[in-house]
Amino acid sequence: MKKNTRYNLLIALTYSVTLIGGMFFGYKFLKDQGYNFQKVTYVADNNAQKVNEILHIINKNYVDEVNADSLNNLPIDSLLHKLDPHSIYLPPAKANEFAETLNGNFEGIGIEYYILNDTLLITNVIKDGPAFLAGIKQGDRIIKIDTIAVSGQALPREQMIGKIKGKKGTAVKLTIVHPGSTLATVFTVKRARVVVSSIDASYMLNNEVGYVRISKFGSETDRDFVESIKSLKAAGMKKLVLDLRDNGGGYLTAATGLANQILEENKLIVYTEGKHEPRTDYVATGGGEFEDGKLVVLINENTASASEILAGAVQDLNRGLIIGRRSFGKGLVQEQFPFVDGSALNLTIARYYTPSGRSIQKSYKDGYKAYQEEIENRFNDGELTSKRLVKKDSVKGRFAAGGIQPDIYVKMDTMGYNKCYTTLASKKILFDFVYDVLASRYSAPFIEQNLATFNVSDADYRDLLKYIQNRNVVVDQKQLALAKPLILNDMKVLLCKYHLGDAGYYKALNLSDAMVKQALTSLQ
Repeated sequence: MKKNTRYNLLIALTYSVTLIGGMFFGYKFLKDQGYNFQKVTYVADNNAQKVNEILHIINKNYVDEVNADSLNNLPIDSLLHKLDPHSIYLPPAKANEFAETLNGNFEGIGIEYYILNDTLLITNVIKDGPAFLAGIKQGDRIIKIDTIAVSGQALPREQMIGKIKGKKGTAVKLTIVHPGSTLATVFTVKRARVVVSSIDASYMLNNEVGYVRISKFGSETDRDFVESIKSLKAAGMKKLVLDLRDNGGGYLTAATGLANQILEENKLIVYTEGKHEPRTDYVATGGGEFEDGKLVVLINENTASASEILAGAVQDLNRGLIIGRRSFGKGLVQEQFPFVDGSALNLTIARYYTPSGRSIQKSYKDGYKAYQEEIENRFNDGELTSKRLVKKDSVKGRFAAGGIQPDIYVKMDTMGYNKCYTTLASKKILFDFVYDVLASRYSAPFIEQNLATFNVSDADYRDLLKYIQNRNVVVDQKQLALAKPLILNDMKVLLCKYHLGDAGYYKALNLSDAMVKQALTSLQ
């Protein structure tokens, strides 16, 4: 198995959560990068006209000087790749999905689900959402959507998911089987606007240290953050760990709004500048909820764009410690130009600069493909697992390879990550076993009361081995033994995700997390 495949599986299994609507964004698809949105809608009747319109937009708005004539007669994706890796074209469905993700809401019924044995297993029902109010519960299995049978049909994922989402006010009829029952019940659920918090987890690590995890900067993130901080302060928080690992970015205004809560008045947060965009400074307004307490920000190689802006400001202004690994290195500002058919062009119009004048953006001079493989190369050359960068910027005193270099480096722990483990991950064996078998053996109250001490039992592990055998998956027994501690921990974490949601997932994950442990040590 190629190293990059193993690395992707490592990231996916360790940090993945089942997102609403089944949407996943990895480090190669960092599309939510601090966009502005044009109010003008561009009209193009066919693809050729759209290309011409895009070339016109590039000439008027692109961050750098560009010879538009050299881009003529190229397909849309190819001509944009000639510019930079983050200027992209979104077809109508992707443009809509993109906007929903950042806005922190979508039109649907408010469930999270996992495709288990060709059946939609409901893993979470959002409180006060349409499904919740209709009486649908976690653990229910959807066997039919309207008149379409989805259980045991081996339908493509898109067909299953696409039939549940829809316009606000329209109804969807779900035929559901409750856990432990063979009888089907029909629910008619009216779709509505479902609001989802952009705070993945917020809780106390100990009597003094609060923890907040943010995976993207949506339109409500700064407001959600304020509410979290108020709750944590009421619980005794004096110090904060802000976890921005795997945060691919989002709205610039959300990141600067959050920065207002932790930085003193009149402190420069970030500035942007481009060929057609004059310098714009973003300055803290003061009066934030957490201006004074000790602060640690956690970052890794998937921390990008708006989250790098926040980390860079904290670092440049000596507001707190940055702990983790070098961030992604995405310092380009996009603006969205919509077309009348619902598609959109996200075009780079400026660059971000930290308060000290550092550009976050890593080089893309070697082309689109090399840029997409840069994180993989960090893994292959040992930067993520052993080495630190040594090349420093003599002017700024920081590392110059792009991204934000942490003040305290914590390497990736790859203990137990071998071919056996990645085989189980690629075939979703651990997810399937936990949701298919273990979920019914452990209750939410038990897990919540014993989260810090309970472990998956030896009997459970033996049943996992039988499950693997029944799935006709061949594994190397020596490698399986080496991966066993990791497998047991993953099963516990997934159980916590199933029964306690995102908060439980991160609470369990953080019990053995090296960066969180380093943060607690640094805050003493």
